[in-house]
Amino acid sequence: MDAAPPLTSRHEQVLQATVRHYIATAEPVGSRAIVQEYNLKVSPATVRNTMGRLEKYGLLYQPHTSAGRVPSDFGYRLYVDRLMQPAGSLGQKVDALLSEELGWAGWSLEALLKEATQILAQVSGYLALITVPQASAALIRHIQLVQVEAGQVLLLVLLDSLTTQSVVLKLPTEITSTLGDDAERRELDILSNFLTQHLRGRPLADVAGLDWSHLDLDFQRYGAMLEQAILDLAQRSQAPSTTQLLMSGLAEVLRQPEFAEAQRIQSIVRLLEEEQSQLWPLFFAPPAPASSSSNVRVWIGSENPIEPMQGCALVVSNYTKQDLSLGTVGVLGPTRMVYENAVAVVQATADYLSNALGQ
Repeated sequence: MDAAPPLTSRHEQVLQATVRHYIATAEPVGSRAIVQEYNLKVSPATVRNTMGRLEKYGLLYQPHTSAGRVPSDFGYRLYVDRLMQPAGSLGQKVDALLSEELGWAGWSLEALLKEATQILAQVSGYLALITVPQASAALIRHIQLVQVEAGQVLLLVLLDSLTTQSVVLKLPTEITSTLGDDAERRELDILSNFLTQHLRGRPLADVAGLDWSHLDLDFQRYGAMLEQAILDLAQRSQAPSTTQLLMSGLAEVLRQPEFAEAQRIQSIVRLLEEEQSQLWPLFFAPPAPASSSSNVRVWIGSENPIEPMQGCALVVSNYTKQDLSLGTVGVLGPTRMVYENAVAVVQATADYLSNALGQ
């Protein structure tokens, strides 16, 4: 990224007005429109000279010789980093709407995220994107051992993401031969309570450090089998898997004039439907130092390394639990995006999900 040029307050006023006018109209911006609509108290000639200086700095450009100016990707970047303020009132509206429409109690995590994705698309007017947490990032909430049939037990682990991991175990003959069905169920209940008590709030792999001596001697015979089964589940959850991406609002955003070309639409749809893994470096990258006070990251136009997205802007933020990143919330739209609104609604949605999952 180029170093920011030295801008006077007038430069900043004209750049801010140009960006806002172009976002609103999708038409190149002339100096007279700036003077009339933004009350800069200077002549059109002065604004025209200032716009010329901003063009030399690479912040604006002229699509045609006789046309007005249009913000460059660099111009949008400087606007986002230095001139805009997130729309706090819109962020509060999103938080209130999410709180009103959604309630963590009774929802599966995926259902909660699907509803949040739809609300984010509705409020922002852009394509809303939310990733579902991977099992490897989740902690144990409850463990249950259930008798399936004689000699077979279902080990069911409920994670704090409300996803489950499970496996069917075959009990050793030396256990089943000494127990009736009722006695086996009682032992399984005792083991379930022991495992839940000692592993709740911990990752699956922590079973390796479990002290089975807290159990009566009769129950310790289950230890090696259960420990290995849970470790196998932990290894399975750590295996590379496809991150699930929830989407809403694609039809609306593709109606923007920037996506009028069929080839551009096809490239974006193909990326979202078939090549999602290309998005993960953008979704999970750490915040830039310039925006270290915020968890929001903004990728603008040519900053995107993915060719189909170089006419787009992507605004993302992580949602977390106990400072552990679980997934990402984002909106995708044209570079002619209302960044104040996009940053506010993405941050509000990520904060809501973090608070909901932290309860």
